[in-house]
Amino acid sequence: MNTILVSPKNDKEFQLISDLFSKMKIKIKVLSSEEKEDLYFGELMKEADRTKKVSRETIMKKLRT
Repeated sequence: MNTILVSPKNDKEFQLISDLFSKMKIKIKVLSSEEKEDLYFGELMKEADRTKKVSRETIMKKLRT
């Protein structure tokens, strides 16, 4: 089954959409800000260029600064 993500503009709109889905017996899941970030970063990771390699030394050097 497909998923629809909806981002209401304000609390009133959020309540209206939530009530509508509830009346239609459609299951909803409210995502926290952290969960939305995780989804976004996951999408970025899918799009990342994985053809280039970076040495362990370079990574460790960046972490130290």
